[in-house]
Amino acid sequence: MSSTTAPLSPARTLATAARVLRQLAHDPRTVALLLLVPVLLITLLRYVFDGSPQTFDSIGASLLGIFPLITMFLVTSIATLRERTTGTLERLLSMPLGKGDLIAGYALAFGAVAVLQSLLATGLSVWALGLDVMGSPWLLLLVAVLDALLGTALGLFVSAFAASEFQAVQFMPAVIFPQLLLCGLFIPRDRMAPFLEAVSNVLPMSYAVDGMNEVLHHTEVTGDFVRDVLIVAGCALLVLALGAATLRRRTA
Repeated sequence: MSSTTAPLSPARTLATAARVLRQLAHDPRTVALLLLVPVLLITLLRYVFDGSPQTFDSIGASLLGIFPLITMFLVTSIATLRERTTGTLERLLSMPLGKGDLIAGYALAFGAVAVLQSLLATGLSVWALGLDVMGSPWLLLLVAVLDALLGTALGLFVSAFAASEFQAVQFMPAVIFPQLLLCGLFIPRDRMAPFLEAVSNVLPMSYAVDGMNEVLHHTEVTGDFVRDVLIVAGCALLVLALGAATLRRRTA
């Protein structure tokens, strides 16, 4: 049975995830990027706004969702491209390993890293840096993990269209920067030009920021929060499916 048509196998998916985690464990620079950089950036931001804690409260929660998305996008797109350019992906897909197994394995491995990354960043922000949120910190963690999975899915997807690691990084201005500018971090989306607000309404990072803001301002789980979480999760699953459909064995 070809790798394209092989059904999704939990055993093959777990084996793929374990292989990816072993590779990450032997790459301290990538581990530092995934686990330490978000923590350092949040800490830096806290002291940038040392004289204005209200400003840190207003944007700190949003950045807890944005930082995991960006770091996971970078690492996943480059790591997947490296697998393809070195021939590892071709060898793997010549075995009884489906594209779905590979994508699910990557998502599982980076999802585990995302949980640890989000625990560190959220715990530091709330209990050490004094981020003031009305809702449960666990809801912040949930959105942060979903954002990281979305970043992983986007990274897997765009890696299919890059021929080099430099090209993979070049996708960041096209995929991440517009979402960063339009997500509501700098100005509320309803105060943007109407056509920019319409664009922001279809970008998943907008709902990640909205979800964080719901936790920031409400003690209970709101309907808007549930909507935001479902949209981010749905976008991640959709992009993962697209990543499996567009995954190539080697670069052109």
